[in-house]
Amino acid sequence: MEVVEEKSSSGYGKPPWVFKGSAWYQLHLVKADKARACIPKEFKLVEAFGYTLGGFFLASYEDSPVGVFDELVVIAGLVWNRPTSCAWATRVYVNNDEACYHGRKEVGLPSQMARFSKANTAISREQRDKKSEFLNRIGIGAVFSTPKDPMNVQVTKIRCLDAEDTCNINISLTSPAVPALGLGHWMGPTIRMSLPSFSGGTEYNPNLLKYSCKIECRVQALKPLKVSGPFPSTNEDTEQSLEDYGGSSHVAIDHQNNAQNFSTCVMLSKPILAIKFSEMKMQVEAPVVLSQCSNSLETTVTSSP
Repeated sequence: MEVVEEKSSSGYGKPPWVFKGSAWYQLHLVKADKARACIPKEFKLVEAFGYTLGGFFLASYEDSPVGVFDELVVIAGLVWNRPTSCAWATRVYVNNDEACYHGRKEVGLPSQMARFSKANTAISREQRDKKSEFLNRIGIGAVFSTPKDPMNVQVTKIRCLDAEDTCNINISLTSPAVPALGLGHWMGPTIRMSLPSFSGGTEYNPNLLKYSCKIECRVQALKPLKVSGPFPSTNEDTEQSLEDYGGSSHVAIDHQNNAQNFSTCVMLSKPILAIKFSEMKMQVEAPVVLSQCSNSLETTVTSSP
């Protein structure tokens, strides 16, 4: 089992903590019954028609309190605690031990050390045509590609270093990134937003917390990134469908309910939208304690009526 040394995350200094780089925020439809099993009972899951809104946040930081590192945040879904709803992360993977320790102790995140590797792979015209067949059938293939575009795919592989965590995920980004709305290579407008989140209830920080990420960046809507990984199914057609279109409604890993395997389930669930954050500056505020507790199973969350 991977061990992060017990040391002070002194590199972070005092909050707010500032991170600069780029990121992809991908929204997925996650089955509510599965998400509920990974969220503290004190929170109410925001759901509709049996699904909640989860997904992942994949970031590459060029500058941070501890330097360059990568991060993958797997989001189980949205939870409600009046007066707002916030994201709940079921797993966080980083490749910097100080970032891992800080996430666990100071922010209450379920952080794990992982290895991130990136490689570019060229796709032949024949492979490309095959993968575009579905989009062409419904009349929107031309929006996403043109015959003259080069087709390079950057694959980011994330493998957790904890032997008890089964995370082994590949995320593929086609280059050049093509906007979902067919707007060429425009990087999008500069916007400011706040992404509130709940955290805590872990062995490292049993308190339930709330914190906010204030982001300034240029945003661009993209085709969903393609996610692949270890599948329990041996059906070749099902695996090809997952690889090509990101769907996994028939590969839900029903018999595995722990957080590690649920993370894989989230990553392979149905994607609906990907947003690219370019020239990103993210400011993370110090968490606010909602309720102190020595045992996460006995925590009570208080909120304003």
